[in-house]
Amino acid sequence: MGSNSVTPLGGDLPAANRFVFELDGTEIGVFREVQGLQVTVAVHEFGEGGQNAYAHRMPGRMSWPNLLFKRGLTDSNALFEWLERSSGEGFAAAGSKLTRSTGAVTAIDTTGARLRSWEFLDVFPVRWRGPDFSIGSPTPLEEELEVAHHGFRARTVT
Repeated sequence: MGSNSVTPLGGDLPAANRFVFELDGTEIGVFREVQGLQVTVAVHEFGEGGQNAYAHRMPGRMSWPNLLFKRGLTDSNALFEWLERSSGEGFAAAGSKLTRSTGAVTAIDTTGARLRSWEFLDVFPVRWRGPDFSIGSPTPLEEELEVAHHGFRARTVT
């Protein structure tokens, strides 16, 4: 099968249960859920003079929602180090200049094989949410990370 092959109808669809988020090649973490992998193209309509029943439709600007990552707590500080460089005192110490990075999300199957990767341009963190604590709740501790970006490219994993 070549790189342009398509899974035939009725074929087994791949399943992923983990997603690795990397920043400029450095692993930020493994996440159990990623939301926001989509693009929307605005459509502009231009009416043609004298033709009231027809309008030309042309593609406009592309837009991408923020990505939302969810996972259980880890002992790695990579996420917080990136957050500190991109905001607050770390941002001020850099002369209020944001260093935008290239991020990548890679889907990993149940055997640990990398399935597919998406590379995100100019990523920076915009929100982190920590776990809710309650001794009366048996729910696992979970954190969320939200990042903004300027679009993505799909990449074949080699």
